Amino acid sequence: MTDTPTAERTLVHYDVRDGVAYLTLDDPPANTYTHEMMRQLDANIVKARFDADVHVIVLTGMGQKFFCAGANINMLQTSDPRWKYYFCLHANETLNRLEQTPKLVLAALNGHTVGGGLEVAMAADILLAKKDSGKLGLPEVNLGVLPGTGGTQRLSRMVGKSRAIELMVTGDLISFERGKEIGIINQILEGDDFADQIHAYATQFCPPNKASKAAGRIKRAVQSGWEVPFESGLAIERELQQQLFESSDAKEGLAAYIEKRKPNFESK
Repeated sequence: MTDTPTAERTLVHYDVRDGVAYLTLDDPPANTYTHEMMRQLDANIVKARFDADVHVIVLTGMGQKFFCAGANINMLQTSDPRWKYYFCLHANETLNRLEQTPKLVLAALNGHTVGGGLEVAMAADILLAKKDSGKLGLPEVNLGVLPGTGGTQRLSRMVGKSRAIELMVTGDLISFERGKEIGIINQILEGDDFADQIHAYATQFCPPNKASKAAGRIKRAVQSGWEVPFESGLAIERELQQQLFESSDAKEGLAAYIEKRKPNFESK
């Protein structure tokens, strides 16, 4: 007689509503990530990337206290150093995939966003936070390590080298409001209807409201062009523009402009 395999626990929920895919981290109490959570996140990023019904991706955390508090410390403490290296490598690949997916990605910060949690959030295109709901920062220095899932690179590109170094070497946690002041957070949302506000914000980029293909290619042009010389960035821009010129949405957008009417985009 053999044992029945234990069902895999869902650590990243996948839900699509009105063209928006919600990827929700779920490991209470702090939504810390393990290798298994990162594996599920990776699979859901790919799923959303190729889901024709998805035009925008929203990454958020379950509950009201934490978006994500980073990597599971118990997992890291008991792991072989070589395994930790490969774990960081896989996590980097996952976040790079999120960053390069040609669909707009929003991070909805519903609570504390620290350590690896902030590293995950910074791989999104736009960061939206709930007012007075938490703090953010990269305090890995207090554990004797550095932010090893893209944090040193993404934070410095967001806020500049000197400020990024200061935040990381002090390990200070700052408010979402301060995060907005220095360029990490795009918007602070007030009120108790955070989820509804996030949904309204996300759906504005879905058809028929916006040409979501164009929004996705704008994102790709910026993300890919940021890492290459200027002339190479222009080449990427031209290639993506040509793709859009051949789309139905471009034809509709140009026709609507000439006919002085509101365009009806279909993401085609």
